[in-house]
Amino acid sequence: MNLLKTSLLATVLFLTVTSCSKEETAEVQEANISIDLNLAQETDWTMANEVLALVNDHRIAMGLSTIVRDQQYASAYAVEHTKYMIEMSQINHDNFGDRSRALKDRGAESVGENVASGYDTAEALVTAWLSSPSHRRVLEGNYTHSGFGIMQNARGKYYFTQLFYRK
Repeated sequence: MNLLKTSLLATVLFLTVTSCSKEETAEVQEANISIDLNLAQETDWTMANEVLALVNDHRIAMGLSTIVRDQQYASAYAVEHTKYMIEMSQINHDNFGDRSRALKDRGAESVGENVASGYDTAEALVTAWLSSPSHRRVLEGNYTHSGFGIMQNARGKYYFTQLFYRK
C-alpha cells in the first residue's frame, strides 16, 4: 500500500505545467535571438497537431477564432526552449523575453507561452491547461498563431513549449 501511495505521489509530482502570458520586465542587452529554422522540424508534429486541434476545438466552443500553426520561427524558438528544459530537467520560462522579442521583431503584436512536462497525450495536456486559470487565459487569449516544441527526453518523458502570438 505504501508503495502504491509513493508511486501515485511521484506520478503527480512529475506532471507539471506553467504558463507565461506577459513578457519579462528585465531588458535583455545584446541577446542572440537568431534561430535555425530547421529546429522546427524536430518537434513531435503528430502530438502538436493533436494539441492544436484540441485547443482550437475549445476556442471554437468559446466563440473565439482558431489559431494557425506556425511551423517556422515560433516552432523553432519553442523547440530550442524545450531542449533547454530537457537539459535542465525542469520546466521554466527562462529567457521568455528573448523569444517574445524575436517574434515581435517578426511582426507579432503580443506573445504568450505555456510549458509543461510529464503528460503522455495531447488530451491530458490540454485538459490540465484548461483546468489552470493562468494556462486557460493563454489558450483563450487574443492570439492568431502558435508554435510548438514537443519532445521527449532520453527516458521518454515529454516536455512541451507552446508559443502563442497575435499578428
